[in-house]
Amino acid sequence: MAHESGEVWQKFAVALADMARDLLAQDSVQATLDRIVEHATVLINGCDEAGILTVRRGEVSALAATSDVVRMADRIQQDLREGPCFDAVTDRQQLYAIEDLRQPHERWSSFAPEMRKLGMGSMMGFLLFTDEDELGALNVYSHEPRTFDESAQTAGWILASHAAVAFSAARTHQQLGHALETRHEIGEAMGILMERHGLSEDDAFKVLKKASQDHNIKLREIARRICETGEKPT
Repeated sequence: MAHESGEVWQKFAVALADMARDLLAQDSVQATLDRIVEHATVLINGCDEAGILTVRRGEVSALAATSDVVRMADRIQQDLREGPCFDAVTDRQQLYAIEDLRQPHERWSSFAPEMRKLGMGSMMGFLLFTDEDELGALNVYSHEPRTFDESAQTAGWILASHAAVAFSAARTHQQLGHALETRHEIGEAMGILMERHGLSEDDAFKVLKKASQDHNIKLREIARRICETGEKPT
């Protein structure tokens, strides 16, 4: 029995390593999120559906989902302001679970009946976080009640931990890319102002900054307009 259990966890470890490489290979934050929920349905025993949401100032945003049913579940959590995943984010708890959605539930008395209507029998919510960021929650669902045993909870927690790191890395990479783009556009716009309008480097940057402040428009957008038109902003 112990031998069989060891083989199961060995296979899980191999699959988890494959997932980590796959997530880091994605070229965007959204692609990373989409792959996380797809991997959840494969790596967590009994998981039929999965999704990722964030809760900011009480507003739920669905970032990724394996189906429209999951998106509906996210909207229900927002409308009712209750549910395992909502609480995982707002209360900063690593795991919330409902073993049987077909039974009355004291904590989520309004949410559980709505999930039954969607055909869900049980679910878990894992906080996605790193030391620097609290990112959201990974939701996993089963159509059957009492599906997720201790091993499934452990697998979900491990997957969520790896997913949070990949999510954070993808977001940092995207932010860096945007920063480099912005720097390039601002430099190009300053070059246009210096060449066509006889401005010094300092004066060209002051023109960009003043136009941004006067019109309440991001510096990057002002720079883009100059690059497109060649005109000095008024």
